[in-house]
Amino acid sequence: MGDTLDLTGDGGVVKTILKHAKADALRPSEDLPLVDVHYEGTLAETGEVFDTTREDNTVFSFELGKGSVIQAWDIALKTMKAGEVAKITCKPDYAYGTAGSPPDIPPDATLIFKVELVACKPRKGSSMSSVSEERARLEELKKQRELAAAVKEEEKKKREEAKAAAAARMQAKLESKRNQGKGKGKSK
Repeated sequence: MGDTLDLTGDGGVVKTILKHAKADALRPSEDLPLVDVHYEGTLAETGEVFDTTREDNTVFSFELGKGSVIQAWDIALKTMKAGEVAKITCKPDYAYGTAGSPPDIPPDATLIFKVELVACKPRKGSSMSSVSEERARLEELKKQRELAAAVKEEEKKKREEAKAAAAARMQAKLESKRNQGKGKGKSK
């Protein structure tokens, strides 16, 4: 508990794990980009809560990497697992910057979020099975291409060996004819 990670290397997004997820919990990925979160956002300077999903017990859902949330969230949530609770400290450059988000968030505000990653899911219209099936189909196509390339390479090698063997036979015939010509008509 209390593991603190500087996710950006400049202190811009710092995550402190408050509750670890189970070891086998899902993590957001290309296959699971939709996330559901509970959160409470506070201003670091005053401790004032400016937004929360806890009061009405709703979840906030969004797709990672699409710019629909502040940059700090895209960065931090990619590192979380379902069931994990973390405190995410966001410097202004990774939150609302010099503009802020009036009236609740002043300019140049550092924000602190307590975030629980409730779930991560596939995009609408796809399912885990269809994602898995697509991955398996692509893997099978890759194997077929590799096999076809290996067969082509083997055929090319056989053609080259056949050419070399034919050239060797031709060379042997020429040598044989030369040697036969040397022995004829020279006996006295």
